[in-house]
Amino acid sequence: MLYHSIDPVFDENSRILLLGSFPSPKSRETGFYYGHPQNRFWKVLSAVLSVPEPHSVEEKREMLLSHGIALWDVLASCEIDGASDASIRNAAANDFSRITSVAPIRKIFATGQTAAKLYRKLTGGSIAALPSTSPANCMKTLGQLTEAYRVILNDL
Repeated sequence: MLYHSIDPVFDENSRILLLGSFPSPKSRETGFYYGHPQNRFWKVLSAVLSVPEPHSVEEKREMLLSHGIALWDVLASCEIDGASDASIRNAAANDFSRITSVAPIRKIFATGQTAAKLYRKLTGGSIAALPSTSPANCMKTLGQLTEAYRVILNDL
Protein backbone atom coordinates (compact mmCIF):
# COMPACT_ATOMS: atom_id res chain seq x y z
CA MET A 1 0.00 0.00 0.00
CA LEU A 2 1.30 3.45 -0.92
CA TYR A 3 0.30 6.64 0.88
CA HIS A 4 0.13 10.11 -0.64
CA SER A 5 3.02 12.15 0.73
CA ILE A 6 2.83 15.42 -1.24
CA ASP A 7 0.94 18.30 0.35
CA PRO A 8 -1.86 19.90 -1.65
CA VAL A 9 -1.22 23.32 -3.16
CA PHE A 10 -3.96 25.83 -2.29
CA ASP A 11 -4.74 29.00 -0.40
CA GLU A 12 -7.78 31.11 0.41
CA ASN A 13 -7.78 32.53 -3.14
CA SER A 14 -7.98 29.18 -4.96
CA ARG A 15 -11.03 29.07 -7.24
CA ILE A 16 -10.53 25.81 -9.11
CA LEU A 17 -9.15 22.48 -7.98
CA LEU A 18 -7.19 20.26 -10.38
CA LEU A 19 -6.98 16.63 -9.28
CA GLY A 20 -4.75 13.88 -10.58
CA SER A 21 -5.20 10.28 -9.50
CA PHE A 22 -2.06 9.50 -7.45
CA PRO A 23 1.57 10.71 -7.71
CA SER A 24 3.72 8.77 -10.15
CA PRO A 25 6.98 7.20 -8.94
CA LYS A 26 8.86 10.17 -10.47
CA SER A 27 6.59 12.69 -8.72
CA ARG A 28 7.06 10.87 -5.41
CA GLU A 29 10.81 10.94 -6.02
CA THR A 30 10.87 14.69 -6.79
CA GLY A 31 8.34 15.46 -4.06
CA PHE A 32 5.99 17.42 -6.33
CA TYR A 33 3.24 16.94 -8.85
CA TYR A 34 3.82 15.97 -12.48
CA GLY A 35 7.51 15.35 -11.89
CA HIS A 36 8.12 13.13 -14.92
CA PRO A 37 10.05 15.21 -17.48
CA GLN A 38 7.85 13.90 -20.31
CA ASN A 39 4.57 14.86 -18.61
CA ARG A 40 3.09 17.88 -20.38
CA PHE A 41 1.08 19.28 -17.45
CA TRP A 42 3.33 22.27 -16.74
CA LYS A 43 3.74 23.11 -20.45
CA VAL A 44 -0.03 22.98 -20.97
CA LEU A 45 -0.91 25.00 -17.88
CA SER A 46 1.66 27.71 -18.62
CA ALA A 47 0.36 27.98 -22.21
CA VAL A 48 -3.25 28.27 -20.99
CA LEU A 49 -2.26 30.94 -18.47
CA SER A 50 0.07 32.72 -20.95
CA VAL A 51 3.03 32.64 -18.58
CA PRO A 52 6.55 31.18 -18.89
CA GLU A 53 6.80 27.48 -18.07
CA PRO A 54 7.85 27.00 -14.43
CA HIS A 55 10.72 24.66 -13.64
CA SER A 56 11.39 24.70 -9.90
CA VAL A 57 8.86 23.53 -7.33
CA GLU A 58 8.66 27.09 -6.03
CA GLU A 59 7.95 28.50 -9.51
CA LYS A 60 5.25 25.86 -10.05
CA ARG A 61 3.64 26.58 -6.70
CA GLU A 62 3.73 30.34 -7.37
CA MET A 63 2.17 29.93 -10.83
CA LEU A 64 -0.70 27.90 -9.39
CA LEU A 65 -1.42 30.13 -6.43
CA SER A 66 -1.09 33.41 -8.34
CA HIS A 67 -3.79 32.20 -10.74
CA GLY A 68 -6.26 30.81 -8.19
CA ILE A 69 -5.49 27.15 -8.89
CA ALA A 70 -5.39 24.43 -6.24
CA LEU A 71 -3.68 21.13 -7.06
CA TRP A 72 -3.90 17.73 -5.38
CA ASP A 73 -4.79 14.12 -6.12
CA VAL A 74 -7.95 12.11 -5.66
CA LEU A 75 -6.30 9.32 -3.71
CA ALA A 76 -4.81 9.34 -0.23
CA SER A 77 -3.65 5.75 -0.61
CA CYS A 78 -3.78 2.83 -3.02
CA GLU A 79 -1.94 -0.10 -4.45
CA ILE A 80 -0.53 0.71 -7.88
CA ASP A 81 1.94 -0.86 -10.28
CA GLY A 82 4.45 1.86 -11.21
CA ALA A 83 2.56 4.78 -12.75
CA SER A 84 -0.25 2.69 -14.27
CA ASP A 85 -3.60 4.19 -13.27
CA ALA A 86 -5.25 1.09 -14.72
CA SER A 87 -3.61 -1.00 -11.99
CA ILE A 88 -5.00 1.02 -9.03
CA ARG A 89 -6.58 -1.14 -6.32
CA ASN A 90 -7.76 -0.66 -2.74
CA ALA A 91 -8.10 3.09 -3.23
CA ALA A 92 -9.04 5.58 -0.52
CA ALA A 93 -9.88 9.22 -1.24
CA ASN A 94 -8.24 12.31 0.19
CA ASP A 95 -10.29 14.58 2.48
CA PHE A 96 -11.12 17.46 0.15
CA SER A 97 -12.67 19.52 2.95
CA ARG A 98 -9.05 20.32 3.79
CA ILE A 99 -9.18 22.60 0.71
CA THR A 100 -12.87 23.42 0.35
CA SER A 101 -13.17 24.64 3.95
CA VAL A 102 -10.52 27.30 3.19
CA ALA A 103 -10.86 28.10 -0.51
CA PRO A 104 -13.92 29.24 -2.52
CA ILE A 105 -13.59 26.42 -5.08
CA ARG A 106 -15.95 27.03 -8.02
CA LYS A 107 -15.21 23.89 -9.98
CA ILE A 108 -13.20 20.69 -9.71
CA PHE A 109 -11.37 19.25 -12.72
CA ALA A 110 -9.71 15.85 -13.11
CA THR A 111 -6.48 15.68 -15.09
CA GLY A 112 -7.50 12.40 -16.71
CA GLN A 113 -10.39 9.98 -17.00
CA THR A 114 -9.17 7.67 -14.22
CA ALA A 115 -8.98 10.52 -11.73
CA ALA A 116 -12.52 11.56 -12.68
CA LYS A 117 -13.88 8.02 -12.31
CA LEU A 118 -12.16 7.52 -8.95
CA TYR A 119 -13.43 10.85 -7.64
CA ARG A 120 -17.03 10.09 -8.66
CA LYS A 121 -16.85 6.54 -7.26
CA LEU A 122 -15.23 7.44 -3.94
CA THR A 123 -16.95 10.77 -3.21
CA GLY A 124 -20.09 10.84 -5.31
CA GLY A 125 -19.12 14.40 -6.21
CA SER A 126 -19.23 16.27 -9.48
CA ILE A 127 -16.02 16.68 -11.47
CA ALA A 128 -15.16 17.73 -15.03
CA ALA A 129 -12.68 15.46 -16.80
CA LEU A 130 -9.79 16.90 -18.81
CA PRO A 131 -7.48 14.75 -20.94
CA SER A 132 -4.39 13.30 -19.31
CA THR A 133 -1.10 15.12 -19.90
CA SER A 134 0.82 11.89 -19.29
CA PRO A 135 3.35 10.80 -21.91
CA ALA A 136 1.23 7.62 -22.18
CA ASN A 137 -1.55 9.74 -23.71
CA CYS A 138 0.11 10.14 -27.08
CA MET A 139 -3.30 10.49 -28.79
CA LYS A 140 -3.36 14.19 -27.88
CA THR A 141 -0.88 16.77 -29.15
CA LEU A 142 0.38 19.57 -26.95
CA GLY A 143 -1.89 21.95 -28.87
CA GLN A 144 -4.95 19.75 -28.37
CA LEU A 145 -4.24 19.43 -24.66
CA THR A 146 -3.77 23.18 -24.32
CA GLU A 147 -7.07 23.83 -26.10
CA ALA A 148 -8.89 21.33 -23.87
CA TYR A 149 -7.46 22.88 -20.69
CA ARG A 150 -8.57 26.40 -21.67
CA VAL A 151 -11.96 25.54 -20.16
CA ILE A 152 -10.46 26.20 -16.70
CA LEU A 153 -10.26 29.91 -17.54
CA ASN A 154 -14.06 30.14 -17.29
CA ASP A 155 -13.88 29.54 -13.52
CA LEU A 156 -10.76 31.52 -12.63
